[in-house]
Amino acid sequence: MNKVIKNADAAIQDIFDGATLMLGGFGLCGIPENTIAALV
Repeated sequence: MNKVIKNADAAIQDIFDGATLMLGGFGLCGIPENTIAALV
C-alpha cells in the first residue's frame, strides 16, 4: 500500500454509517486519536 492521505477526514470518507471497524493501538501513545475523532 503506497497511498498517502492528507488528513483523517479524507481517510474516512468512504466509511458508511453503521460500518464495523477495528482500529489497532497500544496504550495511550498508539491509539489512532485523529481517526476516532473524525469518526465521531
